[in-house]
Amino acid sequence: MEQTRTRLWTKDFIIISAANFFLYLIFYLLLVTIAVYAVDHYHASESQAGLATGIFIIGTLIGRLVIGRIIESVGNKKTMFFGLVFFILTSFLYFIDAGVTFLLLTRFLHGLALGVASTATGTIVAQIIPAARKGEGIGYYSMSTTLATAIGPFIGIYMSQHTSYSAIFSFCLALGIISFIIALFMQVPEVKASAKTAGSKGFKLSNFIEPKALPIALVTLIVSLGYSSVLSFINFYAMEINLVNVASFFFIVYAVAILVSRPFTGRLMDMKGANYVMYPTFILFAAGLFLLSITSNSISLLVAGVLIGLGFGNMQSCTQAIAVKVTPLERMGLATSTFFIALDAGLGFGPYVIGFIIPLTGYRKLYLIMAIIVLASTVLYYFMHGKRKEATAGVRPDVA
Repeated sequence: MEQTRTRLWTKDFIIISAANFFLYLIFYLLLVTIAVYAVDHYHASESQAGLATGIFIIGTLIGRLVIGRIIESVGNKKTMFFGLVFFILTSFLYFIDAGVTFLLLTRFLHGLALGVASTATGTIVAQIIPAARKGEGIGYYSMSTTLATAIGPFIGIYMSQHTSYSAIFSFCLALGIISFIIALFMQVPEVKASAKTAGSKGFKLSNFIEPKALPIALVTLIVSLGYSSVLSFINFYAMEINLVNVASFFFIVYAVAILVSRPFTGRLMDMKGANYVMYPTFILFAAGLFLLSITSNSISLLVAGVLIGLGFGNMQSCTQAIAVKVTPLERMGLATSTFFIALDAGLGFGPYVIGFIIPLTGYRKLYLIMAIIVLASTVLYYFMHGKRKEATAGVRPDVA
């Protein structure tokens, strides 16, 4: 009985991880191709091309904000399938040639659908993972997104060089359909909303944001700003320092570092508590950014990728696990939504803010500043969560 209760790699866990992988594979595949498509096909300006990328994140944020409030009353299963169907239907809109404004609308709606679907899958996986293995399980689950961050851009760039954009959109549509089909074979647990949750109306903050998850979400927001500087500007920086050929491998080593380390960090978090993982990841992430700021050769650039993967990559799954662990079961959907809103806000709006800083600092000083910000965030983490008793202890059975 105990062995069954703590089993992690169940059929449902594998299916939900695979479905999430295909969703984010589409996201990252289009992330590296849609701006070029807007310029090539619609002769869009640079600002319009950038908006074609960024408006997807805005749609995702709104989707998470709305669905996080109602997912417990609607039900996880209905929410997930609605999101997946919505995601597939909006994928068809890419085939309609109606100008750049329609493309922007398509991107917004597609992002909205991803926000709904991924919030549902994130909530479901948090419920099917055994309480004693929450950190480890979420670490494994989030590797589905990590794989997508490495494979998606590679496929996107390859297809943009060797196929048509129609082929790219068709491939994304097929992946969306596959995600829906495999989800049909999963048994989705439902958690009844509490009377308090079900009866919540109006525009109270607690109806849209989970207060217990907000402190760690704030830490996630600040730290993800640092990673957004890497995600959006590493190619420009590589061109400046004549390492553009090596830059394509940066996210590969980043992903490998996460894949190798997450099974250990997730288990460590469950056994010892979040602090045993979080403080080292702050240091590793800051060290990676610092090395990036002084890099002058291929080896140091790739080592920076490894350090950032060990740092931010593990921090991301750890903070998600914290958001779930500190929240009552019936508000887990709202906690998941709150976490991803913070993460997406940092990654989505970070490049816009950083874009004003780069002309003043240059890339090297930018990454040095980001390293300092990440290191200083350890203080914020301490006051937001690190000083709490459960941060240095294993799983809490009362939140299981």
